[in-house]
Amino acid sequence: MSIQLNRSPRLLLAGCVTIVAAACNSNNNGGVVAPPPPPPPPMASFEVTVTNLTNGQPLSPVAVIAHQSGYSVFTVGTAATTGLETLAEGGDNSALIAEADADAQVMASASGAAAIGPAGSETITIDVLQSDLPGLSVSVSTMLVNTNDAITGLNGASVADMMAGDSISWRTIAYDSGTEANTEAAAHIPGPAGGGEGLNAARDDLADRVAMHAGIVSQDDGFAASDLTGQHRFDNPVAQVSIERIN
Repeated sequence: MSIQLNRSPRLLLAGCVTIVAAACNSNNNGGVVAPPPPPPPPMASFEVTVTNLTNGQPLSPVAVIAHQSGYSVFTVGTAATTGLETLAEGGDNSALIAEADADAQVMASASGAAAIGPAGSETITIDVLQSDLPGLSVSVSTMLVNTNDAITGLNGASVADMMAGDSISWRTIAYDSGTEANTEAAAHIPGPAGGGEGLNAARDDLADRVAMHAGIVSQDDGFAASDLTGQHRFDNPVAQVSIERIN
């Protein structure tokens, strides 16, 4: 006597689907294959080029910061932050960048590789999420190193409406960070004209506020205590900053 089993075609099809699905989720060694990672978010890249327009003032390594409107490197008439003081007195941008990176309104930051000599230039690339482009600004900061505490750069230039291939340029003036008296003495100037100390945490500028820089007097113009000469004087503008959106 033979026994016949009647199986539903629907059940047989379900079994085949289960076998195929299991095969698709395993490798030849019997392990489970992880799903592919999601694609990276779309990015926007900007090239920031800083050109030194002075005769005898090297620029310290540049800090570039991409941010929203709630952040600024400085406010004219207000005391400098510790990060800006460190940059303005010694040319070290690391504290300024660390301050920026700790701010929720900052999207990205980058540093130049080295000082920029007179007539020299450097291009720095900074990348941001395309989703951060609305309201985006770029700030650029650097020290005139043959001074006590002079800086220049951009303080919140809008790049929100730039398209790939667009570029824009500014010529920038010198600011006094207000954190050190302008003695023009070699002992207080970190650049090649002085070789003195950089940052001194004691703020000995009585104003203690950021303002437009009055310029270098120099020994050639009657300031006997100055260790700077006429070649270290500067007129505004002192730098050119160009920003190009790459993608």
